Amino acid sequence: MWNCPRCGRTFKNTNQDHYCGTAPATIEEYIQRQPEYAQPYLRQVNHAIQSALPDAEEKIAWSMPTYRKKHNLIQFAAFRKHIGLYPGPEAVEAFADRLMEYKTSKGAIQLPYEKQLPLELIGEIAKWCGEGNGRV
Repeated sequence: MWNCPRCGRTFKNTNQDHYCGTAPATIEEYIQRQPEYAQPYLRQVNHAIQSALPDAEEKIAWSMPTYRKKHNLIQFAAFRKHIGLYPGPEAVEAFADRLMEYKTSKGAIQLPYEKQLPLELIGEIAKWCGEGNGRV
């Protein structure tokens, strides 16, 4: 077990990513709270999604930047070695042939900092989600 020296919360994993205190109120605040090396990547991902979903509501949900229209469409978050993109399992399946070079799991895509971000693909996935694909 590991105790965060700042907030005192206990976690299974040493140095586990988490928020100390309250969650950020805006996507920009979320980005500003992340390590400096991650901020340019987060801004690029945010811009790609924002451009693809100009009418979507921007909010923080589950402590992550979220775009929504009546329900969450797509989310993203910073981690130590990658950006996590969360478009849902249907999107990961629909774009599987273009995501083969990335680690994926049910509903999640890992975009490592060491690779160039696939911004066009991120925009296409966001647009696909915004068109109601994968939703009943």
